[in-house]
Amino acid sequence: MRLLLSFLAGGLFGAGLFVSGMTDTTKVQGWLDVFGNWDPTLAFVMGGAIIPMFFAWRLTEGRKPAVGGEFPSLPRPELDHRLITGSVLFGMGWGLAGLCPGPAIASITYNGWEGGLFMIAMLAGMIAAPRVGTVLDQMAAKA
Repeated sequence: MRLLLSFLAGGLFGAGLFVSGMTDTTKVQGWLDVFGNWDPTLAFVMGGAIIPMFFAWRLTEGRKPAVGGEFPSLPRPELDHRLITGSVLFGMGWGLAGLCPGPAIASITYNGWEGGLFMIAMLAGMIAAPRVGTVLDQMAAKA
């Protein structure tokens, strides 16, 4: 049952990314081009994700998921070098490629070899990130 619900949720998420235009790299880059040909439509997509998620966090307090496991805890509200470095790298990748992890996976079937190359680079970054984080932690401890 859990796998079926995961499959349905993932399919709904991917369909939402496609319908909203988040898998269209030119639309995403148009959203980021605030001083050029700016396309504000993705603000509605973000609002459509952030607003329900705000309420979902509040509704899950003290509850357990219907299919087992635990809800994730709220993220820590502190800024540290890991968050800032990750945000900068994410933003650079999003701006250059016009894709982030969710839309990249959703668009891999029709983005050709460029989509595959992006996926390889993204996975390499995900593998390297914990190691780089450890090095940054060690550098911060010495300072």
